[in-house]
Amino acid sequence: MAKGRSPVASTLSLALRDFGLGSHKVLRIGFLAPLSGPLKSWALPGLYGSTIWVERVNQAGGIKVGSRRYMVELVEFDSCYDPVRALEGARHLIVGEGVKLLLMIGGDDISPELRQLVRQHRMLVATLLPSDLSPDAPTLVAPSEIHPIFNVTAVDWLKRNRPHLRTAAMCAQRDLLGLPSIATYRAAFEAAGIKLVAEELFEPDEKDFGGIVERLMAASPDILCWDTAYEPFVHELTVEAFKRGFNGQLLSCTCDNYRALIARTSVAFMDGFVFQFPDFDDPRLNEAHINFDNPNGFYKIFCERFPGTWSAVSWEYASTLELWKTAAQRARNFEPFSVLSMMKVGGSGAHAFGEAEWWGKDLFGIDNALVGDWPVVMIENGKARIQEFGSIINWWTANRTTLVKHMRALGLMWDQREGATTAAANAAHSDS
Repeated sequence: MAKGRSPVASTLSLALRDFGLGSHKVLRIGFLAPLSGPLKSWALPGLYGSTIWVERVNQAGGIKVGSRRYMVELVEFDSCYDPVRALEGARHLIVGEGVKLLLMIGGDDISPELRQLVRQHRMLVATLLPSDLSPDAPTLVAPSEIHPIFNVTAVDWLKRNRPHLRTAAMCAQRDLLGLPSIATYRAAFEAAGIKLVAEELFEPDEKDFGGIVERLMAASPDILCWDTAYEPFVHELTVEAFKRGFNGQLLSCTCDNYRALIARTSVAFMDGFVFQFPDFDDPRLNEAHINFDNPNGFYKIFCERFPGTWSAVSWEYASTLELWKTAAQRARNFEPFSVLSMMKVGGSGAHAFGEAEWWGKDLFGIDNALVGDWPVVMIENGKARIQEFGSIINWWTANRTTLVKHMRALGLMWDQREGATTAAANAAHSDS
C-alpha cells in the first residue's frame, strides 16, 4: 500500500513551489527594436534598462502569477528600423520564442503585416509611439512614452516663461518619428501664438546639416526646433547652429548625451536648451506623485553598468514592464486581453510621472495611451533639470481642433492610416 505524504512534507512542497524553488518555469519577453544604426540610441539604452529590471525581478524570486512563479528571460531582436526585418523578428519572437509581451519603439517598424501578425496571435505589444495606435490593433498599447503629444508641454512652457519668443524654424527627418512630431509642434506653436517661419523635412540618410541650419537661420527665427530628430541629427544640427553664432532658443524633443554636445560647443551655448527627457537623478523625481521606484538609484546603477549611454528611453521599457507585471499578477494569467483589462481597470494607471488616464480615442481611435503630465527639461549650467510637469490633457482640452487639423494635414489620423491600408490591400487583391 502506497504511503501518503505527511502534512509537513505537503506544506513544505507548497512553500517551495510558491517561492519558485520547485519549478523552472521561464517567462520570455521580446525586445524588438533597432539595436544598430542611427536609432540605436533609442533602443539599446531601453534594452539596458529592461535588463536591470529583469535582473531585479529574478533576484527577488521572479514573478508570481496565480500559484506559480516564473523567472523572466529577455529575448532581443535587432529590427534595424526596417519593416521587413521587424516582421521577421516579430514572427520569430511570437512563434519561435513564445514571448508573452513584445516591447517595440514602433513607427516604421510597425507595418500592416506586423499588425496582422499581432492580431492573429493576440499578442500584447507596447510601443513608444501612440501615433501607432488604432482600433484595428486592440492589443497595441502606449503605456510609457506618449510621443509626440508631450512635445506641446515644452512649447506651452516657453510661451508662459519666455513670451519674447515669437517665431520658430523647424526641421525633422521624413519618417513616422519625425512627421507626427512635425504636426504636433505646428499645433503647439499655433496655440502659443508663435509663427513658424521656416520648416524643412530631410531624408534619414541626410548628410548636409550645415545647409539645413543655414536655410532655417535665414528666416531669423527666435527658436530653432529639431523636432524628434535622431540623436546624431540633433548633435550635428546643434553644432552647426553653434558654428553660425545662433543666440536664440534651442528646442528639441530629445537631447540625449547632451554632455558630448556641451564639449563640442560650450556650456554657455547649451544653457537654456529645452527638451522633454530628464536624467533620473533629478531631485524632482523624488516627489510623491512619481510612480517609478527609486529613480535616483536606477539612474546610478544604469550609469555604472552602461556608462555614457543614458538616453530618453533608458527608463521607459522598465516602466512598461512594471505596469505589465502588476497587471498580470492581478489577472492571474498572461492572456493579453486579461492583462490589458487589468492595466486599464478604472480608466487610469500609474504612469512613471504620476497618475494618468487611458486616453486617445479622439486622436488614435482607441483609448490605449496612458496620458497625464510630462516633464519640461532645461539645461542649466551644464546639467539637465526639470522645470515643471506640464499637463497634456489640459492642453488637449483647449487645443484639440488645432492638433487634429495638423495631424490630418499630414495624413496621420488613425482613420486616414486605416483607409490607406485598406486601399493598398484592395489594390493588391485586384492585381492578383
